[in-house]
Amino acid sequence: MIRIGVNALYLIPGGVGGTEIYLRNLLRALAEIDAVNQYVVFTNRETGADLVPDRPNFEQARQSVRAAVRPARILWEQLALPFAIRKHRIGVLLNPGFTAPLVCACPMVTVFHDLQHKRHPEYFRWFDLPFWNFLLWAAARRSRGLIAVSQATADDLERYYGRSAIVIHHGVERQFFEISQHREPRNYLLCVSTTHPHKNLERLLRVHAQMKNAPKLILTGVRGFAAKEIEILASDAVEIAGWIPRDQLYELYRGALGFIYPSTFEGFGMPVLEAMAAGVPVACSDIPPLREIAGSTVQFFDPASDSEIRDALVLLASGKIPTEAAQRRAAEFSWEKTARATLDYLSKCSS
Repeated sequence: MIRIGVNALYLIPGGVGGTEIYLRNLLRALAEIDAVNQYVVFTNRETGADLVPDRPNFEQARQSVRAAVRPARILWEQLALPFAIRKHRIGVLLNPGFTAPLVCACPMVTVFHDLQHKRHPEYFRWFDLPFWNFLLWAAARRSRGLIAVSQATADDLERYYGRSAIVIHHGVERQFFEISQHREPRNYLLCVSTTHPHKNLERLLRVHAQMKNAPKLILTGVRGFAAKEIEILASDAVEIAGWIPRDQLYELYRGALGFIYPSTFEGFGMPVLEAMAAGVPVACSDIPPLREIAGSTVQFFDPASDSEIRDALVLLASGKIPTEAAQRRAAEFSWEKTARATLDYLSKCSS
């Protein structure tokens, strides 16, 4: 039996995008497959009680810090969390959100969702970048094991930090496969994405605005650094829904005529996998992580090409993109598989 700690101090509900979906689904899947090991989830003051599964072998250790105050959260992670880890007699610590304490009494495994700060530092605010550079470098160096969510991210870890990582893909929620059985497509296209610059949403909106009789475009996701520019560009044919509860998101997938994802950089690309599982026709950027997920089962386009994005929108509106192969591909990903691989790796790194 191992006492597994989970460093969830980074989690701001509705504020960190895909890493929140990752953590919630991973914990839920671990609870379903593992009744032997003990889990202690270190949470902040914003985290609700619903994060930690209601199982006898799961415990919430609430810390007196707010993640929204980033300097305080970083200091707590470095100075106070190590004492809490020792107090709870943790055997191995999982850091699912990039960063880790520099000093820890037990082995650590850290999850890297991407290395955007290295690949595209221009997308970061000047005062944030030094902290990203130092904290992620330190986490890579101090952790016994590293998890990359895609081969593309594992390659970046090797390139920038000289560390090898095990690749453990994200899963996809069962609800998306159920949606595919009850689809009611309506006249709108869906894009699920944080409004950050690398998501390429400004180009998408400009192309969409130039089209005649284009279906309505619904954007949903965390409000990011490019939100103001995107809101200015949005026409009456664009709805910006922001971050919404999962039940509402399921309904948007159920009714979407198609799904478009024009991002120029990803660590994984979870929304693409969700759309594939839901049986929604998909058009997305031709970049390595999305190729890794989808293979050849979706419509790819060059995210730097207005004409290719326009052609993708037209093709989605026509309903001529097949979905069967994409759904079969999505069935290869599950949170149970993610949880089993993660638990196996944590066990190896704890000894």
